[in-house]
Amino acid sequence: MNTIHEYLSLEEFEAVVFNNNKVAISEEVLQRVNASFDFLKEFSENKVIYGVNTGFGPMAQYRINDEDRIQLQYNLIRSHSSGTGKPMNPTFVKAAILARLNTLSLGNSGVHPSVIHLMKELINRDITPLIFEHGGVGASGDLVQLAHLALVLIGEGEVFYKGERRSTKEVFEIEGLKPINVEIREGLALMNGTSVMTGIGVVNIHASKKILDWAVKLSCAINEIVQAYDDHLSAELNNTKLHKGQQEIAEKMRANLADSKLVRKREDHLYSGENTETVFKEKVQEYYSLRCVPQILGPVQETIDSVAAILEKEINSANDNPIIDVANKHVWHGGNFHGDYISLEMDKLKIVITKLTMLAERQLNYLMNAKINEILPPFVNMGKLGFNFGMQGTQFTAVSTTAESQTLSNPMYVHSIPNNNDNQDIVSMGTNAAVITAKVIENAFEVLAIQAISIVQAIDILDQKDKISSVTRTIYDDIRNIIPTFSEDQAMYPYVQKVKDHLINN
Repeated sequence: MNTIHEYLSLEEFEAVVFNNNKVAISEEVLQRVNASFDFLKEFSENKVIYGVNTGFGPMAQYRINDEDRIQLQYNLIRSHSSGTGKPMNPTFVKAAILARLNTLSLGNSGVHPSVIHLMKELINRDITPLIFEHGGVGASGDLVQLAHLALVLIGEGEVFYKGERRSTKEVFEIEGLKPINVEIREGLALMNGTSVMTGIGVVNIHASKKILDWAVKLSCAINEIVQAYDDHLSAELNNTKLHKGQQEIAEKMRANLADSKLVRKREDHLYSGENTETVFKEKVQEYYSLRCVPQILGPVQETIDSVAAILEKEINSANDNPIIDVANKHVWHGGNFHGDYISLEMDKLKIVITKLTMLAERQLNYLMNAKINEILPPFVNMGKLGFNFGMQGTQFTAVSTTAESQTLSNPMYVHSIPNNNDNQDIVSMGTNAAVITAKVIENAFEVLAIQAISIVQAIDILDQKDKISSVTRTIYDDIRNIIPTFSEDQAMYPYVQKVKDHLINN
């Protein structure tokens, strides 16, 4: 059970989203929310408060009659429930609800407490509002996507429930749930915010950490296969460059390879004084994709860590407008809903995951190309050359997928299109950035799956399975449980998908 209280760590957030921990609301939160609601209700009686007794956006200049205030909130929710495209991944939606719940629990939004309670129930009962990928420009936050969440909270729209897409009304009747009480600004408070892009961002970070771990392990395995010298992983070399990420990646690689019988010491072969060759048969140094792994994956790790820190701050921030300040008896108007922080961080993340994917593709090419590696048959083909094709077909897929990620890595952060009668004259496109980053991450898993299969094929060709490190041996055994050693050609797509699933889930 995770209790919403003062500050929600990224670890606590992930425990709810990925481990299905239940959510509880602390008494402190309920007191904060009640105080915020009561204050706003009293404070707004004789004042002009945006979204309470005014229209929205460029129509904020129009006063709303007291008797129309509640209907105003319903109008906002219904009119902006206009998303299109694919339904969003349920994990993304769950993360978005939790992010919005935590933000509203800060007591800076003036919502009725029923909002907090019902959002908690959606999470705990695994009810997923129908939210579409397309619609948010990330300026007044995720307006359109959050409108679809708000639509469910008022008892309308659709949800996914026990594997079926059903009307919210039906599911609420089954579960004995009631819609929220719409009183002052529930529509605006739910919709003005960065919670969808932030929720997706947390999911993206969770997956990126896994990808990085696999990339390190697979890079180690390739270094073993070619019996590389280990000095490019040494603390002595990597500590001369003062970047924490590089040093940590090198340290992980040394740990992963600690019991390998294949990596070599340069002093045993090239520093012994016994080598008299004029032209060296073996490489003095490996290709960059093998030798520069700490330098390439170091920035990836540091970026993942920095993005995670920004996301944790955002899920614990008040990111709507206006901000209700109970302590100072004031309401502040501004732009905390603007998504530039998340947009920029998602762009950073997709760029480094694409670079990781490019590294994996180059390492894969090293295994595929017999003229480069000089120790393996073309395409790690265990069959008859010319008659069988090994992993040739899958390399096309890896190259194609990597190329797509390269194109997708153009930044959304600098793509602003004014809209909303130019009220939103510069926007973040943060939701798009988060969704595209998720696609880049999925692509990375696909390329690494092909790389993993090729690695175990190479290990079998060279009869190295009893010499590889224990970390690599675990990978070998797991992959071989999915796809046995093969020499005859076969349809590879089911195996690639199964290995991809293995990488995602482990």
